[in-house]
Amino acid sequence: MSEPIKPSGPELSAGVPLAEIPDGGILIGQLKGDPVLLVRRGEEVFAIAAACAHYGAPLADGLVVGHQLRCPWHHAWFDVRSGEAVGPPALRSIDTWEVERSGTTVKVKSKRAAPAPAAKTKGPSSVVIIGAGAVGDAAADMLRRKGYDGPITLIAKGDEPLPVDRPNLSKEYLDGTAPEAWVPLRSPEFYAEHRITLIPRVEVKRLDPAKHQVTLSDGRTLDYGALLLATGAAPIRLDLPGANLPHVSVLRTLTDSRGIVEKTKTAKQVVVLGASFIGLEAAAALRKRGLEVQVVAPEALPLEKVLGPKLGAFVKALHEEKGVKFHLGRKPTAISERDVTLDDGGKLPADLVVMGVGVRPDTALAEAAGLTVNRGVVVDAYLRTSAPDIYAAGDIARYPVDCGTARIEHWVVAQRQGQVAARNILGQSEPYRAVPFFWSQHYDMPINYSGHAEAWDAVDVAGSIKGRNCLVAYRSKGRIMAIASIYRDRDSLLAEDAFSRDDQPALEKLLREVT
Repeated sequence: MSEPIKPSGPELSAGVPLAEIPDGGILIGQLKGDPVLLVRRGEEVFAIAAACAHYGAPLADGLVVGHQLRCPWHHAWFDVRSGEAVGPPALRSIDTWEVERSGTTVKVKSKRAAPAPAAKTKGPSSVVIIGAGAVGDAAADMLRRKGYDGPITLIAKGDEPLPVDRPNLSKEYLDGTAPEAWVPLRSPEFYAEHRITLIPRVEVKRLDPAKHQVTLSDGRTLDYGALLLATGAAPIRLDLPGANLPHVSVLRTLTDSRGIVEKTKTAKQVVVLGASFIGLEAAAALRKRGLEVQVVAPEALPLEKVLGPKLGAFVKALHEEKGVKFHLGRKPTAISERDVTLDDGGKLPADLVVMGVGVRPDTALAEAAGLTVNRGVVVDAYLRTSAPDIYAAGDIARYPVDCGTARIEHWVVAQRQGQVAARNILGQSEPYRAVPFFWSQHYDMPINYSGHAEAWDAVDVAGSIKGRNCLVAYRSKGRIMAIASIYRDRDSLLAEDAFSRDDQPALEKLLREVT
């Protein structure tokens, strides 16, 4: 979370000249001690809060696209006219103020009241959402935002009674800088007030598309008018001797993260199996807690398949600077109560083992129901499955993209797909076209990534990776497919916008202008 933003700039109640507000840009000001931003679009001026509702990032460092103000850290989008959070990961609106024009002077007046609820919208008789993660929470919220008044049931087979902020589980919560109170996405009161029925700790045992019915593990049956599959992915637990010992953990849920935190009270030496984003974020978090950390992975460099060799080497060096030891090109063969045995016969002392070797999409329910499954649940551009009135989104969904199909395991992608699926359940016929985005945190260094490059034939670095000021472009046949950034937040936003318009010249210009 960011520190509270301090008020600065002119007092906006006294008025500022219109000419001082750049068209398509932002003016930083204050209103009686509150930091407020003025955003101008032609002759229109809007006053909006200065901090993002997600982690409190300074929106003054963001980007104005149309009537949206986009957050520089994690790419949340806010409508400057209403303050509405129109793009995840932010879940809540931010304040706006009335603006008065007098000639060429702009004054900020009183704070606006919250927008009125949407008018009731026709929709299916009921909506059942299987999975209470990023997709399920975003979809249920969007259904109510769009005025759907029918029953919404959110089913979660996990132990958590509420949807949680999963990225936090391998970052701030695990390293001890975020309290558990920050982990739930919303309060219990939110779901009650919005008449969203949460059913935790229950598994859907059978989905019957013909009857429009699901059967729960407690014996109940639920009928649905529309159904959203959001079963997500399950962490892979290596099939090794000792893999199920009490000190061996995976990291996916709050229960997992809470269990690791509890084990750190007595553990001193940790072995992380896997140099994935989750594995390395866990390594960083546990180093910050003062534990000795060693990472075992079969690849030559961590994250090389995703970020390329140069950025992968930098990430490795960063962790080594913090005291993490790597055993690359190695695989574990057994785990005991005291150590991990490697395939070269070496033994690493470990009183805590964390497996971060990837996840598998949980498609069993879809397969049993006869839905089309091919390395994920196959959906069309509107996130509809092969069965009527059944949608799928998030980690399980394989959806069409320009170069074929993709299944992407990003938190923000899951949230945005959940929102699109909800709107389509209500008949809006909106194709899912959002640019994939994710972020990863390693100690104090964030990596933002926009676009999608499953494979590339060239990697260009603009700026300095070692200087922590760079853009890294991933090309296929000359085209830029994705861009990773370090401490170039505005450029990351510009890249996302350029990808959304398929504007290759704008992406090339971004790279040329890095200094």
